[in-house]
Amino acid sequence: MLLMLVRRALSGLAVVVGVVTLMFFLLRLAPGDPARLLVGPAATPEQVEAQRRALGLDRPAPEQYAAWLGRFVQGDWGTSIATGRPVRAMLAAAWPATIRLVGLSLLLSYALGIALGALQATRGGRLDTALSVLSVALFAMPGYWLGLMLVMLFTYRLGVLPAFGAAGFDADYLTGWDVVADRLRHLALPLATLTLVGVGGTARYVRGAMLDVAGSPFVAIARAKGLSPARVALRHVLRNALIPVLTLLGLSLPALFSGAVFIEAIFAWPGVGRVLVEGVVARDYPVVMAATAVSAVLVVLGNLLAEALVSWADPRVRDGGGSAMPGAGT
Repeated sequence: MLLMLVRRALSGLAVVVGVVTLMFFLLRLAPGDPARLLVGPAATPEQVEAQRRALGLDRPAPEQYAAWLGRFVQGDWGTSIATGRPVRAMLAAAWPATIRLVGLSLLLSYALGIALGALQATRGGRLDTALSVLSVALFAMPGYWLGLMLVMLFTYRLGVLPAFGAAGFDADYLTGWDVVADRLRHLALPLATLTLVGVGGTARYVRGAMLDVAGSPFVAIARAKGLSPARVALRHVLRNALIPVLTLLGLSLPALFSGAVFIEAIFAWPGVGRVLVEGVVARDYPVVMAATAVSAVLVVLGNLLAEALVSWADPRVRDGGGSAMPGAGT
């Protein structure tokens, strides 16, 4: 198991390097010049060129990449072109908000999705049909559209939930439970958006996994022993169906982080995704590169955690008999 996780870690490192390399050169190909944005539209060509030299943008792209990578691995993430702040300080202030949003969304979407999928698989009939329609609709719904609809309903129509930020303007003057209530109210809409999209996919996957397991011989033997339907469903069907669901956890993390980027931008949530979007708009290369690298590392660590959970839950993987991740053995 340890050797397998080491191999996965090395593969994850290669993924991170590939992602940041691709992002670096795509930024150079994208329209817009950060030097011109920095000096303003009234600057002369000589002033723009002087600013490009000061930022090191006059050198060939491979040379710029080698210099950036060397500084980055040494812990020097550079300074924001747009704000002049150290990039590490900006991301250090932003990443806890992203982890809080993504972590809670992951917990809720899997808890609700497993419950919904188990209910569909065990009850069947019209309830299964209705919940299937609901889960497919949630899964197919674009997250940014759902977020805007929730803002329209709960902020502008009902006026019960704030739409922007992680705390109110009067947060510094609140104490005790008022602080908790204010943070929860601001968290509600972005968390609901990410969670509702994730619930649909998880429910569909759990339903299919449970129906597959329900046809296994050991389930028929459990029923023949006279065990109650609820006991068979929970201890034999759901328990064995959750192993591939752990695989889904690792596969869903990249989509969850990419979705969080748009959600943070929509709700002005002060996380890494918002910093990344603002950096792209401002052509702030150091911020975009550092935020991309941090997001890639978080996704890889999440996949390693999912792989470890699968290995712990499935003895076949733990003993080296195979991997629960699709395509891992090819």
